Amino acid sequence: MIKFTIPIAPRTKKNSQRIVVVKGRPMIIPSKLYKQYENDCKYHLLNIREMIDYPINLKCVYYMPTRRRVDLVNLLEATCDMLVHYGILRDDKSDIVYSHDGSYVSYDKNNPRTEIEIERRNINDNN
Repeated sequence: MIKFTIPIAPRTKKNSQRIVVVKGRPMIIPSKLYKQYENDCKYHLLNIREMIDYPINLKCVYYMPTRRRVDLVNLLEATCDMLVHYGILRDDKSDIVYSHDGSYVSYDKNNPRTEIEIERRNINDNN
C-alpha cells in the first residue's frame, strides 16, 4: 500500500475553466488556479517512484478549508488526472483505477489537505 498526504487545499479542475483558441479551434483548459495547485502538488509526489499499471483502489480523503459544497467526483477527477500527469498512474481508466472505495470530503479549516491511499486490487475479488 502507498500512503501519502498532499498538505494543500484541494482544488477541482472543473471550476473556472478557460477557453483558448489553438490553430483556429476553441479548447477548454484548466484555470490558472488549478494549474498552480497541480504544480504545487508536484513536490509532494516526488517520492513515489512506481508507475502503477495494475488494478488499484484509490482512496482519497479531502479536507476542505471551508464548508462550501464541493463535488467529490470532480475532486477525484482532478486527483486522478494529476497522478497520471506526474507518472504515478499509467492511466486513470477503470482497468487501473478499479475503485475509489472509502473516498469522501470533510472539513478542516486549519489543515486542508488530501490524504491518499493506493492499494492493489485483485480484480477477481467480488468485495
